[in-house]
Amino acid sequence: MRFHRNNSTTMTPEQMRPQYARHRVPPDYTPRLRLKPKADRGGYLDGAWWPRSRELTAELPDLLAVLTVRLGPIWRVVYDPACWSDTPRQTTVNGHTVRLDPYPFELWNTMYVFGRDRDLIVLRVIPSSTADDTAHTALMAAVTPASATLRSR
Repeated sequence: MRFHRNNSTTMTPEQMRPQYARHRVPPDYTPRLRLKPKADRGGYLDGAWWPRSRELTAELPDLLAVLTVRLGPIWRVVYDPACWSDTPRQTTVNGHTVRLDPYPFELWNTMYVFGRDRDLIVLRVIPSSTADDTAHTALMAAVTPASATLRSR
């Protein structure tokens, strides 16, 4: 809390953060992420994410900071191991342990992010090496009603 000369106070960003947000909000770098509106989550995919590298543990903190707003605390990420460099079985994000489970999905480049309240978000992961125009098109396509049928390798 900050005190001003006129005896008024304002809350700091840390104090305004919801108590359940265990990952830093806002993130250091805004993730390149598109999500369907919460009320419009029909289909298989909830959105798409275009990370900046193949290092999952380096990319997750900023992604989780954003997804925590919708999911609450995140405890598990299931990812396609073909898309990432070697990844440990767990990582710590702002003092909170997140379980990391590799799984070879039929829909290549898929990621499941689980919140503690049994909610989850399914993301299409666009490889970091994808050209800007192609990645932007894929991000936008993932949030359209037809995104439930995306199947590419």
